[in-house]
Amino acid sequence: MELPAELLTRAHYWMRLTRALDERGTFLHKQSKIVGGYFSQIGHEALSVAAGMALGPDDVAAPMHRDLGTYLVRGLHPQRILAQFLGRVGGVSRGRDANLHGMGDLSLGLIGFISHLPASTGVIAGVAHAFKLKAEPRVAMAFFGDGGASQGLAHEALNWASVFQLPMVVICENNQYAYSTPLARQMHIEHIADRAAAYGMPGVIVDGNDFCAVYQAASEAVARARAGAGPTLIECKTMRMRGHAIHDNMAYVPPELLASWAQRDPIARMEALLRDRGLLDDAALTALLAQIEAELDAAQAAAEASPYPDGATVTEGVYAV
Repeated sequence: MELPAELLTRAHYWMRLTRALDERGTFLHKQSKIVGGYFSQIGHEALSVAAGMALGPDDVAAPMHRDLGTYLVRGLHPQRILAQFLGRVGGVSRGRDANLHGMGDLSLGLIGFISHLPASTGVIAGVAHAFKLKAEPRVAMAFFGDGGASQGLAHEALNWASVFQLPMVVICENNQYAYSTPLARQMHIEHIADRAAAYGMPGVIVDGNDFCAVYQAASEAVARARAGAGPTLIECKTMRMRGHAIHDNMAYVPPELLASWAQRDPIARMEALLRDRGLLDDAALTALLAQIEAELDAAQAAAEASPYPDGATVTEGVYAV
């Protein structure tokens, strides 16, 4: 199915904004303005934007640390994200964290990323169960990685969702490595989605670097869940193009594997599609990139103008002290 031009153009903006914001965060970390770790999501732009765009305004998602596009699509402004990175009051957690952990905003249908992985799957199963009990036509979406797929909570959440036929969509981001452990050292199957049959739910495998493929699969799964037909597990095959975090030089990844995935860059593929359909040319791309840089310059200036939190407020807004 050919997707509408307006949808593709909008998706291209979100994907470009996602990468530019990610690169801005890396730059700020190198300037020592971000304390602690920084997690790049380069290579995940297509799947994070597509999954976010497949949801409706009243749905709920629990993105992870490489799903920056979902946060943006759901309405989290770059200014708040950069303030979060910088540990400022203007950040989502009001300076109580300095990365994507804790970046939840229920008014936007976002549940903050929970470590250890895949803890968010259990939470989203609970959200989906609440939707079912209240007979609300809403969908809950969880994200977890190939490493998280080997943890017990992922199995429990998927089994629970299937037993109760919950309106839940689970996105498995198979980016080949759980930190430094390749997929073949974790499991003796080729496709994580093959496990869906054991839970009694559909398992779908898509190219995670192809926006159209992810959007169509996610949209179908969301529609299925909203209609009361139960959960779906979608495995998005992609590649983490940077280390686990900024300190990781990923020397354990074969260079030829990275080179192969670089040829499948999700943004390059989207732009090739747009050009083929006459929706993008050099002038339009140059204008878009300039627009995004201006947006991020303004967001960064506002984030850096936001103060650090007052130490006297450290116990406010936390569950335990």
